[in-house]
Amino acid sequence: MTPALRPVVLLVSLLLLSTACTAIEPEPTGTATGSIRAELAKVKIVASRPKVKGYDRDCGKSGACSFGQAWSDAHAGPGGHDGCDTRNNVLAKQLTDVSFKAGAKHCVVMSGQLLDPYTGRLINFRKAAAGKVQIDHIYPLARAWDLGASTWPAQRRVDFANDQTDNLLAVDGATNASKSDQGPGEWLPLNKSFRCKYVARYLHVAAKYKLPITRDDQLAAQTLAPTCTS
Repeated sequence: MTPALRPVVLLVSLLLLSTACTAIEPEPTGTATGSIRAELAKVKIVASRPKVKGYDRDCGKSGACSFGQAWSDAHAGPGGHDGCDTRNNVLAKQLTDVSFKAGAKHCVVMSGQLLDPYTGRLINFRKAAAGKVQIDHIYPLARAWDLGASTWPAQRRVDFANDQTDNLLAVDGATNASKSDQGPGEWLPLNKSFRCKYVARYLHVAAKYKLPITRDDQLAAQTLAPTCTS
């Protein structure tokens, strides 16, 4: 190799390495780390979260099925009506080294690796122990119900619950359980490097669906914003 070509080859190698390294961690779509203040300006603030009766995720005979069947393919967003359920679509998008069930049209994820955005840990996913990885609603369903979704048409709630682009993340199952239906005013990811992205994305979803946030959410976002880079 001639000396003149070496810098070019080195630059290309560095670019390829950078792409490979950043492909693992999911990036929020439609929001940037430094956009917290901009997103805050778009949302309505309420003093606190009310409690609205009627929320029920169960879709059995006696369930209210408030947000439709879990991981429905019958939604209007990206991935809707593609023959694969939402959970497997999110897993296929976020996991690396993914393997699929044979004969399932690449719809059923059997294994892979997740760089969990909430803890920063690498998790080996296997369908036989699927609970280790759960799909989190960044703006939780029960919270959305209390803050306005209870008045939405049924299909809008289904679309919200299956919004793969903005509101869903594959995360560590135990961490997702601890988060429950809390907002940024009550809960932030253990992984500090993801907190700005998480809060910006939460606010983006709130603005997208015209859902308010609480004063505590607002305060948490305002406190975090100066620590975030653009």
